[in-house]
Order: sequence, then C-alpha cells, then structure tokens
Amino acid sequence: MSKLHSSVENLRKEYREIFSKTVEEIQKRIDEIKPETVNGDIFDEFTKGSEGRKWQAAVLEMFDKDISKEIYRKFQEVLAYREQFQCSGCATCCNLACSEFSPEELKQKAENGDNFAKQFTSIFIPYESKEEARRVYPEYIQMLEDNKEDDVYFYHCPKLTKDNRCSDYENRPQICRDFPDNPLSILPNSCGYKKWKEEIEPVTLMLHSMLEIIQYYKENICKYFQD
Repeated sequence: MSKLHSSVENLRKEYREIFSKTVEEIQKRIDEIKPETVNGDIFDEFTKGSEGRKWQAAVLEMFDKDISKEIYRKFQEVLAYREQFQCSGCATCCNLACSEFSPEELKQKAENGDNFAKQFTSIFIPYESKEEARRVYPEYIQMLEDNKEDDVYFYHCPKLTKDNRCSDYENRPQICRDFPDNPLSILPNSCGYKKWKEEIEPVTLMLHSMLEIIQYYKENICKYFQD
C-alpha cells in the first residue's frame, strides 16, 4: 500500500474517532438545555406548544446562533494561520487540479454565475485522458482508483512554464491565490502548505464533523416545524 493511500486511511480513521467524540459533545449540550419535565429524545415528535417542542426550537437556535458561529470563527482562525506559510513552487496544484465536475458541467456552472467555476474555467484546461494526468501524480491517481473514486476530472494550467513558474503570475485568479483553502486537501510533501495542513488537520476534522452532525440534527428536527 502506498504512503499516500496509508495517509488517507489514517485520515478516515481519525475522522471516525473525532466524529464519535463530537457526537457526544453536541448531545451533551443538547441535554444541558433539556427541561426536566420533558421525557423523550430530541428526535421525538412533541405536540405544538409543549415543553418538548420548545426544547427542539431552543436546540435549533443553539445550532444557528452558537455552534455555527463557533465553527465559522474557528475556521477563519485556521485560514488565518495559513498566512504563516508560503508556496514552495512545486507546481503540483498547477499541474494537477481535480474537480468532481466535468468540463461541460463547469462551463454550465460558470454560465449560471458560479464564481468559482468562472475562475476555474478561465485558467484550467482538462487533460485528454486520465493516463496523461497519471504521469504528473501517479500515486494520487492510484489512490483514487483504489477507493473507486471514478467521478473525478483532472485539469492543468497551460500558463505554467517548463521551469514550473506561472507565466502570468500577477494576473492569476483568486482561486490560485487562495490555494489551498481546504485544509483537508491532499498535498504532496513538496507543497509549502503541507505543514500547515498537518498541524490544523485535527481541528479541521472536528469542524467538519460538527457541520455534518448539526446538519443531521436539523434535518430531523426541522420536519416538525414545517406545518
């Protein structure tokens, strides 16, 4: 098994552990505001105007006003910490940009006003085949295949020079200036932001788990407030 594949497996294991702990913490906060007179679970259906329904409303408010703000604030701190690192010039992000969307889908999204798609299609062009992309980052392509990640499309920047420098650096789009803006991106060891990713990865996993968990809670509680 490749080192990259092993790192992805370790990341998944770490996420599962963090996810379980986060579920416990969020449930604890939910139980702390539960009225003593209420019998039942937060996902139960309570009658309108009852203490149970008010409890559910209070939980939804906690998610929107407290926890969501906590997540946003912490993620901004993560991005701010990124400024202490800088690009090493390895050009992997220029040579192998990945997207779950096909060139046609990105073009359509750009025409519909999607700002990211507009920037992406303005600079990146698709590889003619996966094999062409494989020559750039074979270990990454193999990892995707091993995990049956079929719906991934590979792109590259035609403005990259032979010595891995941007020929239009001053006019590069914002998505290039901000990369990597996802701390969970797979980065090669040569990337100047790899250390940033490794340092803040546990926090980022926790934030992602919080988002996933509160979304689940909201979907299963909000249905009682739709009538």
